[in-house]
Amino acid sequence: MACADEARLRRIVRDQHDFVWRSLRRMGVPESAAEDAMQQVFVVLSRKLGDVPADNERSFLFGTVVRVASDARRTQTRRREVHDAEVDDKPDDGPSAEALVDEKKARAMLDHILQSMTEDLRAVFVLFEIEELQASEIAELLGIPTGTVASRLRRAREHFHAAAARLKRTTRHP
Repeated sequence: MACADEARLRRIVRDQHDFVWRSLRRMGVPESAAEDAMQQVFVVLSRKLGDVPADNERSFLFGTVVRVASDARRTQTRRREVHDAEVDDKPDDGPSAEALVDEKKARAMLDHILQSMTEDLRAVFVLFEIEELQASEIAELLGIPTGTVASRLRRAREHFHAAAARLKRTTRHP
């Protein structure tokens, strides 16, 4: 790899690390597998770096995230393992245990709802609602018309609200 390519790869990894991590998690990769999946995304980027135009780096990364996440979900389904929550041994300076439990439940609910969406709806929903990208940016990232982004976002929101309502009903009345 040429020195310029190596510097470009380092810059992309540094600048897009958090975006790739969040995208993998929101596209259904369990936290226990996210680090490996993220490494796969950047390995693919390193192999194809010369073919990726500078203005399409983020779009390429998200497309790779979608494929890697799909593979990771399929692998997790085949393994059928139950992963324990990771333990954090840091001193507790943060929120109360109740607040953390509520946050964990909310994240689990979000992950459950996102997993129930089709990949097309999930991608638009995650990019708009969680990553806070504009519809025009999402259209460019996904290579679809802005009208399609709006339509998918509307359907994704409807799905989200209906699924959240169902989950709330089932958690209140077991």
